[in-house]
Amino acid sequence: MMSEWNGPLEKIDDFRWRVPQSYRHEMNADGVLFASEKLMKEIRNDQALEQLANVATLPGIVGASMSMPDTHWGYGFPIGGVAAFDVEEGIISPGGVGYDINCGVRLMRSDLRQEDVLPRIDRLTDELFRLVPSGMGSKSAVVKVSDSELEEVVTKGAQWAAQRGFATREDVQHIEEHGCIEGADPEKITPRARERGCPQIATLGAGNHFLEVQAVEEIFNPRIAQTLGILEVGQVTVMVHTGSRGFGYQVCDDSLEIMQRAAGKYGIKLVDRQLACAPVRSAEAQAYLGAMRCAVNYAFANRQVITYALRQAFERVFSQGWEKLGLHLVYDVAHNIAKFEEHEVDGKKRQLCVHRKGATRAFPPGSPFIPEDYKEIGQPVLVPGDMGTCSYLLVGTETAMRETWGSTCHGAGRVMSRNQALKGIRGDDLVQQLLEQGITVKAESKRTVAEEAPFAYKDVSEVVDTCDGAGISKKVAKLRPLGVIKG
Repeated sequence: MMSEWNGPLEKIDDFRWRVPQSYRHEMNADGVLFASEKLMKEIRNDQALEQLANVATLPGIVGASMSMPDTHWGYGFPIGGVAAFDVEEGIISPGGVGYDINCGVRLMRSDLRQEDVLPRIDRLTDELFRLVPSGMGSKSAVVKVSDSELEEVVTKGAQWAAQRGFATREDVQHIEEHGCIEGADPEKITPRARERGCPQIATLGAGNHFLEVQAVEEIFNPRIAQTLGILEVGQVTVMVHTGSRGFGYQVCDDSLEIMQRAAGKYGIKLVDRQLACAPVRSAEAQAYLGAMRCAVNYAFANRQVITYALRQAFERVFSQGWEKLGLHLVYDVAHNIAKFEEHEVDGKKRQLCVHRKGATRAFPPGSPFIPEDYKEIGQPVLVPGDMGTCSYLLVGTETAMRETWGSTCHGAGRVMSRNQALKGIRGDDLVQQLLEQGITVKAESKRTVAEEAPFAYKDVSEVVDTCDGAGISKKVAKLRPLGVIKG
């Protein structure tokens, strides 16, 4: 079990804490944590705050090294970490993105109500489970991608899906980056990554990934909710949480040894070898970016073809077209990514490379980078909880833009390891407990269900209330699970 962190922590206000730059002589900036008093007790139980300080030692960091309230220990950067780097003096670090590149979330709304769905929830979850394969190494039931077509997937993302008939124009408009980030370079992808990527489009995978049929439980801001198509309590939504599967994992893995050598080559002193990195303008960093963007686009395509499959499932169960059921995409947003963005620093606009690892972009009203129909309300933020409680829909704010490079939390955040969770409950017992709470769970592995037990996570409502209280995102609606597909 990991030891408790006992470093210095200064309370700024009810939702902000500082690890001062004076804590370690190698630090180039403060560390700033967004958390409530209640969450602080859990956050101190691992070494995520030491990793927050470690990130502050990297060259070219601009502003503070930051962690969101769902933070916990990760590879190199803490999960929940946000850091921006100068494009001339700063670095790119795969540890600041993570293994599951563009792990992200999308939310669909519908015209169905929970009383329409509950009598058919068993059939619906069965159909979803059949059409959207889950589990480690799962392969697509919808589309087979050849090696040559994979190049289109990784350069065009969701726009490839649209060309193949898996997406509408409206879908593409409601995805971060319109579902396609520029600069993807298939030449930087290894044969092993290609091999892993071809069969896995339209699959969930394992771990904390899921597809969830939900009902709106509470609406906090009716005006914003209505703009997003969330009209009433009891309305049915669908949330998908997955990423770039084995393809993205391989892209990250392929980069780590190269980045280790690059850090030595460019004289970068690492306080933790998992922070392996290279200067932004270096050949090594540019190669990683080219490959990472391929994985970003792969994940956008993956979630889009899953959407195509889940629409088919709803059509079969309800004997109506998905358009008639109102199954429209609200938004799709990444939470493991590095992007070049323009931000204001000391009153001047600067180009920065923003790393978000387990953190969600949260741009404010008026941003040119969000869909036209959301310009007045801000970018949707999607925060999945655990399968026994709830998830949230929020929007981005000006405060986030000023303080966190337009970033907020991404989920509940673990408080115990998967092995610890396995000691706490059997998968079969948890499935039965959830069924008694009105939540139907269908899973490839009961072990995965036990690993993802609700008690293994922080209280997502406390996490979201912290972000809302700090002003780095604004609550819109609370969604509770009806049926869950797990790996």
